[in-house]
Amino acid sequence: MATEQGVGGRIEAVVARFFGGPLPDSEGLPRYVAPLPTWLENVGLRLAWPVALVNLVGTLFGFWYYAGRPLNLAPPLVEGQLGAAPLLAYPVIPDSPAATMFIGLSLVAWKRGWNAEWIHTLAFFGCIKLGLWTPFVQLVINGPGGIAAWLYWFLVLSHLAMALEAFLIHRYASFSVPAVAVAVGWYGFNDVVDYFVSVLGGPHHTILRAEVVAGGLDHTLPAHDLAAGWAVVLTILATFLALATRIEKLKLQRATA
Repeated sequence: MATEQGVGGRIEAVVARFFGGPLPDSEGLPRYVAPLPTWLENVGLRLAWPVALVNLVGTLFGFWYYAGRPLNLAPPLVEGQLGAAPLLAYPVIPDSPAATMFIGLSLVAWKRGWNAEWIHTLAFFGCIKLGLWTPFVQLVINGPGGIAAWLYWFLVLSHLAMALEAFLIHRYASFSVPAVAVAVGWYGFNDVVDYFVSVLGGPHHTILRAEVVAGGLDHTLPAHDLAAGWAVVLTILATFLALATRIEKLKLQRATA
C-alpha cells in the first residue's frame, strides 16, 4: 500500500507541476461512494480542462456514431439512427454523447466557479449509467461481431473511463435533492423510451447489434430484456450512490460543526 501511495503521489506531483491551482478538499468519504484513491481524484481534477475537452470531443464523435454511421439495416434505417428518427426524439437517442457532454460541462462549470448542481448530478448519473451499461452490452450481449475491432474496444474502454470520471464529481458537488430529482426524471424517462414505449415512432428504441435479424430489428429477443434490465438497475444504482454521497457529506459536516 505504501508503495502504491508513493507512486500515486509522484504521479500527482508531476501533474501538479503543469496543472497547479487549488483543489476541493478531500472529505474522506467512505469507499463505497468514493472508491478512487485521493491521489487519482487529485490528478483527475488537476486535469479538468483537458479531460473536459476530451469528453466534449467525444460528444462530437458520439453524434457522428449515431447520425453518420450506417446501421446496415433495411430502409428506412440505413442513414443512421438520428436520421431515421423524428426530430423530437433526438434528445433521447445519443445517450453516451449526452453523458460525455454533461461531464465535460460539469468540469468546465466547476473550474469557472459556476453554480451548476443539476449539471453535476446529470453528469454523475450519465457517467455511471452509460459508463457501465455500454461495456456490459458490448461484452455480454453484442460481442465483437459486426463492428471493427478498434471501435469495439474503444467503446468498451472509453465508457469504463466514464465510470471512473463519475467519482471525481463528489469533490465539488453536493448532489442536492432537486438535482437528483432532475437526473432521476431524465434518465428514468430515457429508460422508458429506450426500451419500453416508442412514444414518438421511429427507431429511438436502443438498437443492439444482437437484435438485428434479417436486415431488421427484433425487440422481442432476450438481448433487449437484458439491456433494459441492466439500464434500470444502473439508474437505481446512480440514484442510491448520489443520495448516499449526499448523506455521507452531511454526516461529516455535522461531525465537524
